[in-house]
Amino acid sequence: MTQRDGFIGGFFAGAIFGGIVGGFLGTVLANRKERDRSLEDKSLLDNTPISKISAEETIEDARRSLEDKIAQLNLAIDDVRQQLGSVNGNSAEN
Repeated sequence: MTQRDGFIGGFFAGAIFGGIVGGFLGTVLANRKERDRSLEDKSLLDNTPISKISAEETIEDARRSLEDKIAQLNLAIDDVRQQLGSVNGNSAEN
């Protein structure tokens, strides 16, 4: 029975100690994250016109890149059609 009493006492002591340490660490990390987030939000508000312009430029660059890839795919499709047409003996000219 003595070991069982020691186990129960140690279990409760560990649970209380772990709860205190976990609560303290959770509070510290949450405050740090909130502080970092507020600093980030403040910097975004200060640079709104610049960030808006860079976002528009990024979107425009992505659009151009996609258009180039679509053109490359269309060329590849046409090339494959011509190759298949010559293999099957069909005329590729329409």
